[in-house]
Amino acid sequence: MSMVCLTDFEARARELLSKSTWDYIEGAAGEGFTRDDNITAFKKIRLRPRYLKDVSQVDTRTTIQGEEISAPIGISPTGFHRLAWPDGEMSTARAAQAAGICYITSSYASCNLEDIIATAPRGFRWFQLYVRTDRQLSKQLIQKAESLGFRALVITVDVPKLGNRRHDIRNQLNLKTNLLLKDLHSLTERNSTPHLQMFPIDSSFCWDDLPWVQSITQLPIILKGILTKEDAELALEHKVHGIIVSNHGGRQLDDVPASIDALAEVVAAVKGRLEVYLDGGVRSGNDVLKALALGAKCVFLGRPILWGLACKGEQGVEEVLNILKDEFHTSMALTGCRSVAEISRDLIQVSKL
Repeated sequence: MSMVCLTDFEARARELLSKSTWDYIEGAAGEGFTRDDNITAFKKIRLRPRYLKDVSQVDTRTTIQGEEISAPIGISPTGFHRLAWPDGEMSTARAAQAAGICYITSSYASCNLEDIIATAPRGFRWFQLYVRTDRQLSKQLIQKAESLGFRALVITVDVPKLGNRRHDIRNQLNLKTNLLLKDLHSLTERNSTPHLQMFPIDSSFCWDDLPWVQSITQLPIILKGILTKEDAELALEHKVHGIIVSNHGGRQLDDVPASIDALAEVVAAVKGRLEVYLDGGVRSGNDVLKALALGAKCVFLGRPILWGLACKGEQGVEEVLNILKDEFHTSMALTGCRSVAEISRDLIQVSKL
């Protein structure tokens, strides 16, 4: 059966992956309300198309942090891609390069950064970081990523403690023994520190620590996991370069707003002074259009990338990205938008479903 939409890949990936791997990828915190609401919240938004416009030429290109991408669609940082496909993040990187979009590489990658760079040398990549209790290790990771040509540092802020993921607890999932975190392992070996399992995330990391990060890198800093105007305003005060509105795919704290519902509040708070992106629940080209109409500069995909990877490796990720890009092109044409710049708040209305 040909796969023509992202949910087709979801269904096929579920058939192919082991139960524990599927539960890990699809897992959510608590009852999974926020994970599911990420998707259903998009359905409360209706489109207001404008017709009798010349849409014979539609241009999906845009820029993020000054770099051109083929469409306002990117790949979120997700770890352990080798759970889904043997080449893991190397396949993902090649697909992202072919699609001309940004791939945020996780610090929990199951391939080392040098191999990811080597397999897709022309790719546009940002590096995601969880700040570890070992600050020297975090510093080394940041500086390594910068030296390898990553173009921004994405700090995930919503994991001071791991969320209550019931499926993983029931399955007794132990990623420490399943996969080795390649770059962290190589760094600890080089410094003759004890054998690495998974270094704990620093739950003390706070706003006052951002100047330390800024002092050790020239990379633009993006904060991932902001959901409120208060934190958006603090991000401005601390002179970061971007915000990814995200609830971690519903994997951290249940019962928080869907990402698309939190977006407008954050966009209003920053008033165009930094770029705002969205992660969570995007499953169609219409969803991309809705997010941009509410002020997002770009959306990022998490689980759908892993579905594509599980189904066909690099080719599957390419197909997922191309389907979404084609759907977005169609959504633009059918709402009368010839360029990303023409997408505005007037194109949508929030339903009272």
